[in-house]
Amino acid sequence: MHYRIGFGYDVHQLRENEKLIIGGIQIMYKKGTVGHSDGDVLIHAICDAILGAANLRDIGFHFPDTSNDYKGIDSKILLKKTIELLNNKAYSISNIDSTICLQKPKISKFIPEMQKVLASVIGIDKDYISIKATTTEKMGFIGKGDGISAHAVVLIEKNK
Repeated sequence: MHYRIGFGYDVHQLRENEKLIIGGIQIMYKKGTVGHSDGDVLIHAICDAILGAANLRDIGFHFPDTSNDYKGIDSKILLKKTIELLNNKAYSISNIDSTICLQKPKISKFIPEMQKVLASVIGIDKDYISIKATTTEKMGFIGKGDGISAHAVVLIEKNK
């Protein structure tokens, strides 16, 4: 078996009267992400990890924020396209481990739904998708409620 590891990171500002979409689901909150697409930091970090593992550059290369094609796009579509790029190189995902950094709102109760949505888009069992949530203990831009970030590590393997 041939395995490869990729790491992804994304960050977005939070602003009032914007939608908060994380892991493919909308969470009702007074603030949401500011971004060219729907601003889903978790999916963006996962896409970057997948692309990195397969040596396919990064999410901005494939889906540039200078293109109107991706303005307001549902990030699940970007993830689906990323999986197609991965499959074209004859790789598949073994597992994903990710962390969302957000002071408020608390999102742990939404994690099972995120896993279900992501598993459906990617085409793997939800047991292979780990999502954790943490705060920054009120430090920095995340701790002050001005932003959100996500980290993801992906293990891929060459298809037989």
